[in-house]
Amino acid sequence: MTTMTDNPDQRRLYEQVAERVSGLIASGVLGPGDRVPSIRQMREQASVSVSTVLEAYRLLEDRGLIRAQPQSGYFVRATAADALAEPGTTPVPGTVNKVAVRALSLRLSQELNNGKSVRLGAASPDMALLPLAAVNRCLSRVVREDPASAHAYAPPPGPLRLRRQLAKWMLRAGCTVGPDEIVATNGATEAVSLCLRSVTRPGDTVAIESPTYYGLLETMEGLGLQAIEVTTSPRDGIDLNALAEAFDSGGARVLVLNTSFSNPLGHCVSDSKKQHLIGMLERYDAVLIEDDIYGEQGFEGVRPKAYKAFDRGDHVMYCNSLCKTMSPALRAGWCVPGARRQGEVELLKLALSHSCATMCQLAAAMMLESGGFDRSLRRLRRAYRSNIEKMTDAVAREFPSGTRVTRPRGGHVLWVQMPEAIDSLALHDEASRRGISIAPGHLFSTTDRYRHCMRLNAALPWDGRVAEALATLGRLVASDLEHG
Repeated sequence: MTTMTDNPDQRRLYEQVAERVSGLIASGVLGPGDRVPSIRQMREQASVSVSTVLEAYRLLEDRGLIRAQPQSGYFVRATAADALAEPGTTPVPGTVNKVAVRALSLRLSQELNNGKSVRLGAASPDMALLPLAAVNRCLSRVVREDPASAHAYAPPPGPLRLRRQLAKWMLRAGCTVGPDEIVATNGATEAVSLCLRSVTRPGDTVAIESPTYYGLLETMEGLGLQAIEVTTSPRDGIDLNALAEAFDSGGARVLVLNTSFSNPLGHCVSDSKKQHLIGMLERYDAVLIEDDIYGEQGFEGVRPKAYKAFDRGDHVMYCNSLCKTMSPALRAGWCVPGARRQGEVELLKLALSHSCATMCQLAAAMMLESGGFDRSLRRLRRAYRSNIEKMTDAVAREFPSGTRVTRPRGGHVLWVQMPEAIDSLALHDEASRRGISIAPGHLFSTTDRYRHCMRLNAALPWDGRVAEALATLGRLVASDLEHG
């Protein structure tokens, strides 16, 4: 068998290895986001030493063709996206606005139920990446081993078995809480809603990121709350100076934030900034409701700490769920309201929905007890990182000049800022007729400030349908610019 060492080419061995890999990339055998053969695999394939392969991969990194991901290996870079700019920070005037998104949101969500469409608009997880077989086994065991408990009501704060596991789970986010501090909920949406109900009354003003997750706006509209949007960076999160102005002039004393890898911008705030914000809450005697639902989806490094990890004065109400990482149908959510508001939240939960589905909560507890959930999370993170890179690369190739895209370090959504002449709601309607859904920027604000933006879901399995859908969107945007 001919090996690399038999090649008459006199180039150094590591350069030969690098050329082999770059050839695979150039030919399309290895596409953006794909894993490069491991060091061990390439050592065996090329009959060279480990140090030779390492030198080759360093050369490819220097050329911008591959990147190293700690504990995961090497991956092909989404090279076309390197020249694509990120969206800038959009200054937001500190005005108090009425929230009215539910009518539009309902119309668009009904269209998402069309199973034939390429669902780029819904921030839904890839079901193939979730541990559904293991969840099903846990559901079966719960019913078989303790059918009476599985089918019984579990009024607030919820099953102790689940709350114990969630208390352990929260250590990962730097939070030390006891099971008795946790209230089980039907997903993170109900957790946020309960927290809002406990600290606001109709007509109150709540500070929010701009843009923000439209599900939060739906909840606020239902509660009769007003919003004051605060300037937010796709890289660094909420502007603390602007937040101080919202507290001073807007009268807000409640703030709602995504903690890490936010929806829709994907930002992740530094620990020092989190500590600074906690200090602001103490000075203003304000309350932060944090939604940490994407915290476990970081692509590399240590899982980010929650704001709650820095809270010493009972100013943070923590919300989370396992819907994005374990199973949406389990609706396994929870909140940590804090000592001052624990009783109020439990009463509100009792009045609102009495209890959660006990069978599902016990199955979630069993999943956390098993220790196998971490393996599923690692696979999910790798897949989402690859998908984000492939989607970013596709937007760079297919969309017209002037398009900008966020660079999230976790999660599975991309925020796309198109040229200002584009109306993303009109784009949504055009795309919908072609079997493609998007989330137009109108949904993520109380104003039309983001009408030329859209959010895309990168959790979908990367296949020809997704690639073609992005190409179609690019052509529609180019056509709208040409004829606009």
